[in-house]
Amino acid sequence: MRLEPITWERLTDALADRVAGLEAADGGAWPRIAVDGAPAAPTADLAHRLADALRVRGRHPLVVSAHGFLRPASLRFEYGHRDADSYYDGWFDTGALWREVFGPLDPGGSGRVLPDLWDAATDRATRSAYAQLPPGGVLLLHGPFLLGKWFPFDLSVHLALTPATLRRRTPPDEQWTLPAFARYADEVDPAATADVLVRADDPRRPAWR
Repeated sequence: MRLEPITWERLTDALADRVAGLEAADGGAWPRIAVDGAPAAPTADLAHRLADALRVRGRHPLVVSAHGFLRPASLRFEYGHRDADSYYDGWFDTGALWREVFGPLDPGGSGRVLPDLWDAATDRATRSAYAQLPPGGVLLLHGPFLLGKWFPFDLSVHLALTPATLRRRTPPDEQWTLPAFARYADEVDPAATADVLVRADDPRRPAWR
C-alpha cells in the first residue's frame, strides 16, 4: 500500500474539496461522512477541522460524536467494567444513531438531527436540542467502530494507528480496550474498507491514500 506524506492542513483542504462536491448516494439532501478511528487517534480534531473548511466552501456541517450515543452504564457494564467484547459490540447505541441521526437524513427526511443522546459522565440523557441540517448540509460523524455496521456513509475516512502506537497512546486504565481494536481490524479491516486511509502514527506528519 503506497501512502503519500501530507500535512494536516493539506489533508483537510483535500478532504473538504472532495466533500464540498459530494452528493448523497441515495438521493438524499445530506451527505454523510465518517471519521473513524480509536480514541487515541485525532478523529474529533479532523472532524472539526473539516467542518471549518466546509463552512468556508459554503457547506453547512454538523459534527456528531459517536461517544454522545453510548448506552447507559447498566448496559455497558453488564459483563463488567473491562470487557473488551462488550465494548466492541455493546457500548455504542447504534439503534439510536440510526433513529436520531441517519433516519432524519434519509431521502425525504426532515434533516432534524439529535447531536447527542447520553452523557456517560453523569449517566443521564443529555436533553440536547435537535439541530436542523439544511439541504446540502453535511453530517460528520466521528468515533470508533463506525465501519462495518452498514451505516450509509457517502465517504469514510479511517485514521489508522499501528498496534504499537495505539498501545503507547492509550492510557493505562484503558489498555483493556486494545483487544477490541484488534478484533475490529481483523473483522472489518477498516484500513482497506475506508474510502480514505490516513496513517496517523506521527501526529505531526500524517500520510494518506
